[in-house]
Amino acid sequence: MTLTAKSLAKMIDHTNISPKATEKDIKKTCAEAIRYGFRGVCLNPEWIKLASHELRGEDINVEVLVDPPMGLSPHFKRMEICLKAKKDGADELDVVINVIDLKYERYEDILEDLTEICKILPTKVIIGSGYLTDDEIVKASELVKKAGAFCVKTATEKDPLEHIEMKEKARHLRLMRQGASGLKIKASGKIKTLKDVLMMVEAGADIIGSSSGIDIIKSFKNRKKR
Repeated sequence: MTLTAKSLAKMIDHTNISPKATEKDIKKTCAEAIRYGFRGVCLNPEWIKLASHELRGEDINVEVLVDPPMGLSPHFKRMEICLKAKKDGADELDVVINVIDLKYERYEDILEDLTEICKILPTKVIIGSGYLTDDEIVKASELVKKAGAFCVKTATEKDPLEHIEMKEKARHLRLMRQGASGLKIKASGKIKTLKDVLMMVEAGADIIGSSSGIDIIKSFKNRKKR
């Protein structure tokens, strides 16, 4: 597929998960998503109702980040957050896998948790790839697919992967594709430049999570003008 500014924007989940975000900030994030035609906005749970109102009638997904950075909340709490997000108008869930359960190979616990969550709304599962070995990345991706998610996602901004070069993140994307063939792949965490995005797309990313979407689109348009 030949990328255009429009098709690139439709790959980007415009992200604002700052704990310091205000109502004004979230309204600005939503307005930017409308202006640039982003795929969605990814926000903390407390802002879903506001974003749903701001984006009503727009072809932009309202997405909630659930249980960062390592998915360690009990199942009932995770369900509570997801059900509240649905009630508030969320379109998609971006939920973190329980990284400790994965490390200790408690695969049935992971499946029980994620399978129930995936029934609530279309779900991306964040596997925290920076915490994982190559074999664990593949296994986590297999579990995500088995649980019924539509997408497997790399990381949150707290993931250790964010201190690794983008080429390592790209390699992780290929491992995720190996474990979750047929699912969408979302690359996220410290993706700030057009160069980063193009590397992720080349590695197989279908969706990009970034708080720098505007700069990325502007860079793309400026490159086309040269």
